[in-house]
Amino acid sequence: MELSLQILLAMVSLICLSGGINLLLKGSGSFLPKDIPALPILDNLFRFLSGIYFGMGILMAWVVFNFHKINDLIYPIGIVVIFSGLGRLYSKVKVGSAGKYFDYIMIFEIILGISIILLQYFR
Repeated sequence: MELSLQILLAMVSLICLSGGINLLLKGSGSFLPKDIPALPILDNLFRFLSGIYFGMGILMAWVVFNFHKINDLIYPIGIVVIFSGLGRLYSKVKVGSAGKYFDYIMIFEIILGISIILLQYFR
């Protein structure tokens, strides 16, 4: 049970580290049409949030290696993961689907968060 929970937390860490560094390096300009230059305010906020995303990966790596020192902190981590998927769901409702790939990620994040909470509960 504990090993399963650690594996799920490690997956969250890897997702945050790889996604965060990818977005930090790309910036907002890579998501805009080629004829629109990157807006400094948009890029600043984009890289700020990407930095938080990357930093969450570092925090999650710490959680994986200090798993036995923390108990109740696992629940809020599961809630954060669920809300990342719910944020994607809200985006889908407001502006439409970003594609099947992102829809699958949305479902995966919600299930991953619920799984983390349940495994912690039964630990």
